[in-house]
Amino acid sequence: MSRIAVVAVALMLVGCGSSRPFSKRDVQGAQKVAGLDFTREELRTMRRNLERNLRSFEELRAHPLDNSVAPVLWFEPRPMGFQMPAGDDQVVLTLPESVDLPPDGEFAYMSAAELGSLLRDRKVTSVQLTEYFLARLAKHDPVLKAVVTLTTERALVHARAADAEIAAGNWRGPLHGVPYGTKDLLAVPGYPTTWGAGPYRDRVIDRTAAVIQRLDASGAVLVAKLTSGELASGDRWFGGRTVTPWDTTTGASGSSAGPGSATAAGLVPFAIGTETWGSIVSPATRNGLTGLRPTYGRVSRAGTMTLSWSLDKIGPMCRSALDCAIVFDAIRGTDPEDPSTVQAPLRVGSPRDWSGIRVGYLKAALDGDTTATGDNARAALEIFREMGAQVDSAALPGLVSWSGVISTIIRGESGAVFDQLLQENLDEQLSWQSSSSRANSLRQSRFIPAAEYIQANRHRALLIASMDTLMQQFDLLLTPSGADGAVTNLTGHPVITMKSGYRSPDGRPEVRLPTGVALVGRLYDEGLLLDAALEYQRRTHFHLEHPPQFGGETRH
Repeated sequence: MSRIAVVAVALMLVGCGSSRPFSKRDVQGAQKVAGLDFTREELRTMRRNLERNLRSFEELRAHPLDNSVAPVLWFEPRPMGFQMPAGDDQVVLTLPESVDLPPDGEFAYMSAAELGSLLRDRKVTSVQLTEYFLARLAKHDPVLKAVVTLTTERALVHARAADAEIAAGNWRGPLHGVPYGTKDLLAVPGYPTTWGAGPYRDRVIDRTAAVIQRLDASGAVLVAKLTSGELASGDRWFGGRTVTPWDTTTGASGSSAGPGSATAAGLVPFAIGTETWGSIVSPATRNGLTGLRPTYGRVSRAGTMTLSWSLDKIGPMCRSALDCAIVFDAIRGTDPEDPSTVQAPLRVGSPRDWSGIRVGYLKAALDGDTTATGDNARAALEIFREMGAQVDSAALPGLVSWSGVISTIIRGESGAVFDQLLQENLDEQLSWQSSSSRANSLRQSRFIPAAEYIQANRHRALLIASMDTLMQQFDLLLTPSGADGAVTNLTGHPVITMKSGYRSPDGRPEVRLPTGVALVGRLYDEGLLLDAALEYQRRTHFHLEHPPQFGGETRH
């Protein structure tokens, strides 16, 4: 019997012999959870309707829905009067020429672009790279706990096909034959798609996620399903806790923990992550990567676990902005299986006149952070001044607590998504049980009134309008990574995070953990974000530094 059914029976017994499912006292107590205060007469008149509501709920619960079924209400990030960018794509992403093979045969920290150049020039085979990264994943995963499943058989089939095509002169593009990993929220037939959760550890979904299909079409080779915090929360999953290669006593951050840790440690050249509220930006920052969270609707989520229909996004996690641009170009686009997707041009890689670009720095975030993270963000801002950009202070809209708004929306939507899991008491099988765990969040979701969920989205509408006004004044916003998280996830704006330096945790001066600086762009203008990151990385060296414990060395 489900927990919900047990509660209904218990409430029936509480009613002093009544056949009704709950008593007046139950209703009096329940209203306090929602911050309400009805009179005794009002409660009396509601009771019959509440009983009818409960019968309706029970009828719906008798017909469980698959995770892929979306509601008919769609989130729209575009404010009133917004004009979609027009015109054709202008993608100028050139692979480096005459890349030399590493003398020691260590490909770990070569970029995806460099590996693509080697493959194009037939200096290495995809099978060689695939076997190399599979071995590296197997060697280092016992420490990092970043891998759920190696896709060895599939990988070698695709690698052999890539080698045959390239040998025949049929080179598909910069990712042809390049290995990669994906967060284990994306379905791949023949392999478990666990969502990081024990109840699903053996579950195989017989479909290929849209992003995997697009990467298959590019010729990229999937070598591993990488860890997700359970049900996309944090860096804990049923196999333990994923850690960062910069300090293996520190979590990799979540929930794209596996993509973050594995890419930073050189176990894969790049990976695919997802974000609902910080799950690309945070692990990219913790692991010292370049992570792109695209505009809501830029990348199809078909075949990927849903946590929140109106907030989920998919993006690349790489060691350079160039790699992010190449991967994003491969995975973007419309998809009839995901009605949220839209068509918009991508313009990236051509020279830009930075003197015409207006960069707003989030003054409160920069001024309020006196740590190394803030110092490094301020140093990054100086780079943009040196580029010639117009720099001025800016402030995010502050109408209400946006963290409260996004929390209400995530819990409201995820509670519906995982209703069946609660009914079957499978939440008790989740490995992480605390006040901040997904299990607890899902339980709390049952106490969010529908009216408050709607109110949160009405405030979100005001935020979208206010953010549109702000972004008419600036082309980019600069901030320490994560300081914009609740706001820009609510509005759907794109963000890229880049390594900006290092910090030492309190009391541990011998440890260096990466810090990040983030850029926020206008809706659908990932091209400017990527160009800005490319220019920043041309002028700095942080993205060329890798964890020494895992064979990293500075490459200039």
